[in-house]
Amino acid sequence: MPKMKTKSSAKKRFSITAKGKVRVKAAGRNHFLSRRSQKMKRNSRGTMILSAQDARIVKSYMPYA
Repeated sequence: MPKMKTKSSAKKRFSITAKGKVRVKAAGRNHFLSRRSQKMKRNSRGTMILSAQDARIVKSYMPYA
């Protein structure tokens, strides 16, 4: 069997923690920040952990992660 390919877009956007959870940058932080509330901007700093349903999909894109 040949090796499975990792989706290049997934390896750029997601990382896997030591316990196997999927870490991702919070969405909505690139532009149009003046219309977003201060609370939303503050809470979306840094990274977050994806939900289990979404993480299952992302892990299928990265078979060796």
